[in-house]
Amino acid sequence: MIAIYPGSFDPITNGHLDLIQRGSRMFDRLIVSILRNDAKQPLFSVEERAEMLRDVVKVYPNVAVDSFEGLLVEHAAARSASVLLRGIRAISDYEYELQMALMNRRLAPGIETIFMMANESYSFISSRLVKEVLGLGGSITGLVPPTVEERLRRRMANSKTKGAN
Repeated sequence: MIAIYPGSFDPITNGHLDLIQRGSRMFDRLIVSILRNDAKQPLFSVEERAEMLRDVVKVYPNVAVDSFEGLLVEHAAARSASVLLRGIRAISDYEYELQMALMNRRLAPGIETIFMMANESYSFISSRLVKEVLGLGGSITGLVPPTVEERLRRRMANSKTKGAN
């Protein structure tokens, strides 16, 4: 069984990594798919996010990294995936995810959405919040993998340097 775990992963957090690790045990193949959505003005390019993901998921032999644009269900069908894996952190996530799952079911009835609850120790983490905390000088240690933290610190430092010019 092949599953797709979609997201922007800008950057990948330990919450994402927890779902990947757990999903890798549930499915024969788990494809972590980065949404190409330049309207969100990501901090990292799709290529950079893919590189960071590949670095942290290399310990899971059945996990691959991919990217897509357009309809998720079309991407899933093209990869022969029958499951979409989605993480739920809070009730607010559920409302949005339910709408997406129902629309995806309407578009592709043969593809199921599985919701996985976030581990309670990661339930408050979001990529947006990680970037905000770091930008304000707070510690993000333990919220993202160490290699991702290094890249985030360099990127934020470069952004501040460019902004000062």
